[in-house]
Amino acid sequence: MSSNFNFNFVPWFRSVAPYIHKFRHQTFVIGLTGEGIAAGKLHGIAQDLALIQAMGVRIVLVHGFRPQVNEQLAAKGHVARYAHGIRITDSVALDCAQEAAGQLRYEIEAAFSQGLPNTPMAGATVRVISGNFLTARPVGIVDGVDFQHSGLVRKVDVAGIQRTLDMGALVLLSPFGFSPTGEAFNLSMEEVATSVAIELRADKLIFLTEVPGIRMQPDQPGGEDNPIDTELSLAAAQALLARLPGALQPADAGFYLQHCVTACKAGVERSHILPFAVDGSLLLEVYVHDGIGTMVIDEKLEALREASIDDVGGILQLIEPFERDGTLVKRDRTEIERDIATYTVIEHDGVIFGCAALYPYPEARTAEMAALTVSPQSQGTGDGQKLLKRVEQRARSLGLDSIFVLTTRTRHWFLKRGFQSVDPDWLPDARKRKYNWDRRSQVLVKKL
Repeated sequence: MSSNFNFNFVPWFRSVAPYIHKFRHQTFVIGLTGEGIAAGKLHGIAQDLALIQAMGVRIVLVHGFRPQVNEQLAAKGHVARYAHGIRITDSVALDCAQEAAGQLRYEIEAAFSQGLPNTPMAGATVRVISGNFLTARPVGIVDGVDFQHSGLVRKVDVAGIQRTLDMGALVLLSPFGFSPTGEAFNLSMEEVATSVAIELRADKLIFLTEVPGIRMQPDQPGGEDNPIDTELSLAAAQALLARLPGALQPADAGFYLQHCVTACKAGVERSHILPFAVDGSLLLEVYVHDGIGTMVIDEKLEALREASIDDVGGILQLIEPFERDGTLVKRDRTEIERDIATYTVIEHDGVIFGCAALYPYPEARTAEMAALTVSPQSQGTGDGQKLLKRVEQRARSLGLDSIFVLTTRTRHWFLKRGFQSVDPDWLPDARKRKYNWDRRSQVLVKKL
């Protein structure tokens, strides 16, 4: 039992270490929906945030309170009203919002204070500091609808938040802001988290929500059951939003996606949508290679895309040195032209810096990833990992269960990314017939 635990723990802990180094001193803005707190997930999330903070991450936590305010309204016999996905906050709703915010702040501070022995919080000292860091302005009248005490963020006290983070505290923000005249405005958690992430130039904006992420092709019939798209480029996210029907409401995946896009366009390089229902989803997204939800990433001048016939010359130029030294099996132009639809490429400023091909074997519910190549100039920048993720997405969208590679030189790179060694006899029959026994390539498989 003990040796088996050690066997699993040691490689796992080593695999997490690069992420601990990478995120130390970075700033994460976490948007936690009121639904997550109502579902009883606060204590687990507080423990995970305390753990992340202990590993050197600076955290701003913005809580929502939509269901809590609705509950208070119902108790007073008042109906919750929305327009354009924003609450219409009359004086009764404002009272309910202030009451709900006070209660939730108390619960959140209590959750971070539980240093019980034999729990993840033992020995943790998490100072939670909240304050009037937000200046707000009224939404006003839109399309004839008076939003009354509903507001939008006018200004974020960046210096005040930074000073608080520098003290080692976790900053807690409620979706409330005040005007310079002292008037209170009810804000949306999503808008507050997005505005704060942009103004702080945060490294990540993370929404913990009731939706599990963005599904592949959600706008297609039956798309609500498709696999989660673990990584969306900013361009792909914008294209998807443009196709989604109607006005986006809270609890729609697109409602959170539009805020991720806003953040990415304004310089927050990575935004995430995670399910609060999965225990440890924050840890799984931040410290595990494949993650669990959807990450929207601003690729700037980099394009990760399916190849076209115009890319054949660039692919040949890229792979030729690796064919010459024996790292890759030689492919001629005709073969690449014939198979160009199976290739994914990554380019920077119009120059191809990486490629990979996917050859499906549907009868065996698997596919081969072949010709994975990254230019020496961009090795170590994560291009290989991006190509792998995109190929995995393509394989998932074909309904396949796994992908495999044959390699003579890069076994360890694949092992670190979730592949496992198997005997060549594992290969689908059609691929086994083409296996070069003289080359003695190692076969590695990754379950999707």
